[in-house]
Amino acid sequence: MDSSSSSQHWRYDAFLSFRGEDTRKSFTAHLYKELCTKGINTFIDDDKLRRGEVISPALLTAIESSMFSIIVLSENYASSSWCLEELVKILECMKTRGQRVVPIFYNVDPSDVRKQRGNFGKALAEHEENLKENKKRVQIWKDALVEVANLSGWDSRNKYEPMLIQEIVTDILNRLFHISSCDAKNLVGINSSLQEMELLLCLESREVRMVGIWGMAGIGKTTLAKAIYQHISGHFEACSFLENVGDDLEKRGFLGLEEKFLSQLLEDRNLNIQGLSSIKARLHFKKVLIVIDDVNSSKVLEVLVGNHDWFGQGSRIIVTTRNKHLLVMHGVDEVYEIRKLNNDNALELFSHYAFKQVHPQEDYVELSKRVIVYAQGLPLALKVLGSFLFSKSKHEWESELAKLRRIPNMEIQDVLQVSFYGLDDKERDIFLDIACFFKGEDKDYVMKILNGCGFFPDIGIRVLIEKSLITILDNRLMMHDLLQEMGREIVRQTSLKEPGKRSRLWFHEDVHHVLTKRTVRAKYINFLFCG
Repeated sequence: MDSSSSSQHWRYDAFLSFRGEDTRKSFTAHLYKELCTKGINTFIDDDKLRRGEVISPALLTAIESSMFSIIVLSENYASSSWCLEELVKILECMKTRGQRVVPIFYNVDPSDVRKQRGNFGKALAEHEENLKENKKRVQIWKDALVEVANLSGWDSRNKYEPMLIQEIVTDILNRLFHISSCDAKNLVGINSSLQEMELLLCLESREVRMVGIWGMAGIGKTTLAKAIYQHISGHFEACSFLENVGDDLEKRGFLGLEEKFLSQLLEDRNLNIQGLSSIKARLHFKKVLIVIDDVNSSKVLEVLVGNHDWFGQGSRIIVTTRNKHLLVMHGVDEVYEIRKLNNDNALELFSHYAFKQVHPQEDYVELSKRVIVYAQGLPLALKVLGSFLFSKSKHEWESELAKLRRIPNMEIQDVLQVSFYGLDDKERDIFLDIACFFKGEDKDYVMKILNGCGFFPDIGIRVLIEKSLITILDNRLMMHDLLQEMGREIVRQTSLKEPGKRSRLWFHEDVHHVLTKRTVRAKYINFLFCG
């Protein structure tokens, strides 16, 4: 699978595949008009393109250049070798280019398409008769019809056409909007992560697999999850992307969250909440793609994706979290630790926000590099600072960079602090001690000191690692500079004007001031050395 396709430029939003004699002047014409009215750039073929037995290069190019393919499967669709060749090409693009496929079963039973009964069976029998020396081609068409019939689509029966068309167009609009929210500027440096995620997902396997994306706040977990979701969603019968599930849980509760989740997968907004158990059983036969974003409670995973056998063969579940322990406890198959950006990618991402272009302006290069050093590859910081510095003068840049040396950016801090406030009291103390005194120190040395303070560091340090707040490198305790800054700012905020009232002191000016003024009790001085 070509991972780079997730960030490619599509010429068309949608390609329409249909049987001209069935729907060109009726359903397809109305659908095309509504798509265009809503600003969806749609390719519809001209009769002039259909000449001879071989599908034209122009049509093949149009299919390859479309983000969506909408297939109107009408009664006589299979009687056209052109339509069948289009279908084969569309399904190929779904697999190799991440194209999204939208089947519409227009006045036909999806099971007739799948089992090739009625007009579909007759048409294929005629093809077999006419192509006796090329039965392999007919078999490819048959397989394609089975495959498209197994995709999640729209059934026109028992629906008013205007309402059906409106629902289809609204759905595509929403999906286009969702895709645009994860646009190219956010995908800087993501291709290697996409490739690694695809290997972990093992898309060719029929097993159900759960993969976790783990990393600190602001590192790009949601961006990666969106990119992989957009790239592979066409392979599944049903999909659900639950973003910021923690916030959703607060608003809806577990029952409401479960209802929303199942409504997305079953494409039914009117689910009877009393019948959730039987509704859930329907997923056992569906190949689904599920992304649950920003999980901080094991119960969310228990309620929504309790076991692998809840879902059909080939299903994939992706979970993003700051807490590796949740993933291990739930028994996910693989955990992908997302890494910070290298300097080149960091500069490109920052430039998108600060200059609205790929590279910094020439006279801002050195200032930009100082921001890159400060951000230490954290996408959140690069986006926030880039947006803030956009259109500002060099003098204002200098002023902001000087300010950041003493006072952190609060928008960045607010995101990072979520992980801190999810710790218990002892874990918070250990984190603050490392942030204020022990970053870069030998782990065994620090453990002895923390043990002496009664902090149970064996458990506490493991929790901090699992929650992406610290790492161990060559047996030394390390943390991202912005996390260290966040910890120190939490301490500083407890007493902005009187350092002697803070629990920890690390600036030598503050220590000197407190000791010379004798404004701190002895227990605080001891705390500096043991905690």
